[in-house]
Amino acid sequence: MNASGPGFPLASLYVGDLHPDVTEAMLYEKFSLAGPILSIRVCRDVATRRSLGYAYINFQQPADAELALDTMNFEVIKGQPIRIMWSQRDPGLRKSGVGNIFIKNLEESIDNKALYDTFSTFGNILSCKVVCDDHGSRGFGFVHFETREAAQQAINTMNGMLLNNRKVFVSHFKSRQEREAELGVQAMEFTNVYVKNLKIDIDEQGLEELFSQFGKMLSVKVMRDDSGHSRGFGFVNFEKHEEAQKAVMDMNGKEVRGQLLYVGRAQKWAERQNELKRRFQQMKHMKQDRLNHYQGVNLYVKNLDDSIDNERLRKEFSPYGVITSAKVMTEGGHSKGFGFVCFSSPEEATKAVTEMNGCILGTKPLYVALAQRKDERKAILTNQFIQQRLSNMWALGGPVLGSFQQPVSYFLPTVPQPPAQAACYGSGPPVQPAPRWTAQPPRPLTTYSPAASMAWSPATSQRSPTHISSVKKASTQEPHQMSYTQTVGMCPRHHVQVQEPAVCLPGQEPLTVSMLAAAPLHKQKQMIGERLYPLIYNVHTQLAGKITGMLLEIDNSELLFMLESPESLNAKVEEALAVLHAGSPDHGGGADESECN
Repeated sequence: MNASGPGFPLASLYVGDLHPDVTEAMLYEKFSLAGPILSIRVCRDVATRRSLGYAYINFQQPADAELALDTMNFEVIKGQPIRIMWSQRDPGLRKSGVGNIFIKNLEESIDNKALYDTFSTFGNILSCKVVCDDHGSRGFGFVHFETREAAQQAINTMNGMLLNNRKVFVSHFKSRQEREAELGVQAMEFTNVYVKNLKIDIDEQGLEELFSQFGKMLSVKVMRDDSGHSRGFGFVNFEKHEEAQKAVMDMNGKEVRGQLLYVGRAQKWAERQNELKRRFQQMKHMKQDRLNHYQGVNLYVKNLDDSIDNERLRKEFSPYGVITSAKVMTEGGHSKGFGFVCFSSPEEATKAVTEMNGCILGTKPLYVALAQRKDERKAILTNQFIQQRLSNMWALGGPVLGSFQQPVSYFLPTVPQPPAQAACYGSGPPVQPAPRWTAQPPRPLTTYSPAASMAWSPATSQRSPTHISSVKKASTQEPHQMSYTQTVGMCPRHHVQVQEPAVCLPGQEPLTVSMLAAAPLHKQKQMIGERLYPLIYNVHTQLAGKITGMLLEIDNSELLFMLESPESLNAKVEEALAVLHAGSPDHGGGADESECN
């Protein structure tokens, strides 16, 4: 196997067909046996953060990557065989189809490894895959050779041969565009006609009588169920394309014994599925284009007087710009009290909102704002509801910490810090913990390793090297202050210890995408860290700083998702623990990481 072939990173592997639960830690444990690893990245969906089923592994030495490819290909991880190939930076090489062949009519027992072993005699294989579904092999697969000559030799030798007593067909791979072009040519020369909406008492003889006027028919068939009753559709195969085309033009939509017939070109199941998929994609794109077109220019106007119609609405808003549409929503001919005005530019829409919101039109003051999609409105209302509930909780009996004073130093204290406790109501002024820590100056940062990872501390909401462990406690405390090691907030009457919720400190709002986007870049990680640290501290007190620092290396969108999803957060924390215990290398940049999205 040549590790330095065209288009290959010298020591980078692509690992596909991964189980959704496979993590970087699992791959490191497996592949580190082959040699030192620079980085591992499991590619995930940007929105859901679920695994996409493949990963990239960068070795320090090409020989180690080649050893992993030769010895670990098709091994099983979490009950699923993995597929390894050299990573290719150039997407044009992967998509060109040069050296790629298609094999069909495979016997069910032939898997990736068996196909690889069969075709590896013809040349160096870049990729090999048998296509499967939930029920197993679908009977076809692909083999991508390094050279066109190896692919042609495989076709010449294997096409028509028996594999496990089944004759296989081998040909050059054709892209979807090429296949669709061929189907288009075939569609222009069709002879088979599909007929539906037939009366259930119409049999083959009746169907033949309906279509005999158009020309010679080679076959006529009415489809039936298991009991022999007509399923209401059938097929008519003509000798010539012109005859079939005339039958479609004349009979489609024609009424026969009280039912309108549908007559069209007969299509294979796969062709019908592809056509429906194309239509769905077109509708999806049209909807997205429509949403993008109206983004920032469409206004929602409510509290309209009953006398306001479309013309009056357009007239009142016309001084602020060019209006492309104005409509009052009605029901049964009566106004529903709201409508929409669409401008030609966002600037015009913004000016209209500023001038018209609160303006009295007729007898009512208008409410004017940018129109929002249903999912956006729902998210905003949900966020407002949560904030209101949190405000009520603090007002009715939530934890009271007063003016919480953060430690002066940003290094983690050596003494564990229990979560801040609430003062008992009716027991005097709240006790305010305000320890003051001093520490050594920070050393120069080193490359990441479990022994010297970046830890995060709530002291100043920053990350610091945890290998600096010389931490001293201040010798004096201000009145009414206690150290973190003391128990705070015990209620003498009920002996109940009330703890502060982990998600928000007093006065904090739940972190939202809009709040994060409004903050400067250097503040965004700080804001997220202030939410993450208490959640992790409740479970892993000693390692909370290290784990928080590791998680803050993740993209902000995934961190927000983790704050809302305890399952996702727990999974990432477990991954971080595994890396800390195993001594995993830097998960930073490596070959082909940009291809994950």
